[in-house]
Order: sequence, then structure tokens, then C-alpha cells
Amino acid sequence: MKTLLTVIFSLFAFTCSASGKTELMHANIDLSDNTSLKRGAEHYVTYCLGCHSAKHIRYLRIAEDFELNQDIVLKDIAPVGASIYDSMLSAMDKHDSNIWFGTVPPDLSLIARSRGSDWLYTYLKSFYRDDTKTHGTNNALFKDVGMPNVLWKLQGEQIAHYTLEGENQVINSLSLERPGELSPSEFDLVVTDLVNFLEYVGEPAKLKRQQMGKYVLFFILIIGFIGYLLKKEYWKDIH
Repeated sequence: MKTLLTVIFSLFAFTCSASGKTELMHANIDLSDNTSLKRGAEHYVTYCLGCHSAKHIRYLRIAEDFELNQDIVLKDIAPVGASIYDSMLSAMDKHDSNIWFGTVPPDLSLIARSRGSDWLYTYLKSFYRDDTKTHGTNNALFKDVGMPNVLWKLQGEQIAHYTLEGENQVINSLSLERPGELSPSEFDLVVTDLVNFLEYVGEPAKLKRQQMGKYVLFFILIIGFIGYLLKKEYWKDIH
């Protein structure tokens, strides 16, 4: 039953609150899943790096943190011609991006830290057809965003359903009108992997820091216990 509800939820995307504000969906990410992180890095290079750099991370760091051979990273993740020591930099010319999008696409190194993984997850699943826009899409979470839906071939085409709130029409839900190359559950995995990778890029040391924290707490407990025994021993002579 839980699986069925998950699929239905993915199919109909999301519902909005009565205020018309999009409710964030939960991104079920796992920074300890190196396979997911590798897939996310591959998706980022394929669908995002053309416009968005992630200059704070190098391919060498990815190889080390994901426990991958450097040759595998250069073959499966890095663009053709990239060095293992290169940062993840977009090849897009700033002048061209200003012409095409009216602005320079931002670097996404810290997007997960500034927006949060749930926001990113919801954003990537909230594009819908809007024929009034130059690139034919809009986003229910980020209205009038200049970014096109780069994942539309995978997801398919969503349409918006509206309700009347006062004198304004607000988006109540999205539904999949035209299926893409992937099923809803497969597309959900792509988005999850991509968000997982962006969460990692925002703080590569996060997983190791969390793991080290357990040992630090254990060390503090041991030192505290030893200190308590010493205190008892010292005060025994006083009393």
C-alpha cells in the first residue's frame, strides 16, 4: 500500500496548500550511498553542467569520496577532455548565457545549503507546461523562473490545475499529461540521486564529520567516566 501511494504521489506530483503555496516534498537522500552519489554526479554533468558550474568540487575529490577509480570518474562522470584535477566548471560563455537567459546561470556548489534538499527535490518535480513562456515551461515552486525544464524528456510533460483564491487563480496540483522516457518511480530516483549529489557538493565533509562525531562523543563519554572515577577517588580521602 505504501509503495502504491508513493507511485500515485509521484504521478500527480504534488498538491498545494489553501494559500496557493507549494508544500515541499521530502527528499529521501542518503549521503552514505556512493552508488546514488555517482549516479547523481553523472546526471549533473549530463543535464546541469552545460549551464551551471559547481566550482567548489573537483573530480579528484569525487573519486576519493565516492571510492571510485580515477579512470572511472573520467570515463563516466567528467566531460570529455577534463582532467581529474579540474573543478566542475560549465563551458557556457557568459555573453551567450546573457543573450539566451537574460542572466548568467548561478554556480550550484552551495544551492543545497542555501535552499535545502527538500526545496531542490520539489523544484525539479514542479515544472509544468506554460505556453506563455519563451521556453514553454514554468515552475509551481519558483514562478517565472528563467530555467527551462532540462529533465522533461525523462519526466514527460506536466500540466497545472488551478483553483480560484479570491480573484486570483492559484495552482492546486500538477498532473502528468504526456509520459516521458522514465516511469514516475524511475524519474523520482533520478531526482533523488541528483539532489543527493548537490547535498554532497554543498558540504563534502558532512558524512565524514557525522561519522567522526560518533567517535568524538564516545571519547568524551570515556573521559567523563574516568574523570568521575578520579573525582570519587580524590574525595574519598577528604571525607
